[in-house]
Amino acid sequence: MNDKLDLLQGTLDLMVMQTLSTLGPQHGYGIARRIEQVSGDRIILNQGTIYAALVRLQQRRLIKAEWGTSGNNRRARFYSLTVRGQKQLEERATNWQRISDVMGRIFSQPKQEAE
Repeated sequence: MNDKLDLLQGTLDLMVMQTLSTLGPQHGYGIARRIEQVSGDRIILNQGTIYAALVRLQQRRLIKAEWGTSGNNRRARFYSLTVRGQKQLEERATNWQRISDVMGRIFSQPKQEAE
């Protein structure tokens, strides 16, 4: 069985925004590694996937980017959550929790015997 998880559409954006909300400004590689770490390496993000999410979030004005210097002294873009992004994150996190609660109830139902 494959231990890697398939992501539902939109969940990566939510993970990126939550990571930025928790850690503050980060470069793309740092965001990807943090998501992998928190997921217990069940989610592995390639460079194209994380940067597509970052571009999408920037276009929606949910995050912004500024140039800075990374820990290994290289020039990198650092992303941070905008006020609009923080509000969107709070709304989407609440909705995600409600969906998760419903799914938990559905999957915890006892099986009924066949008649």
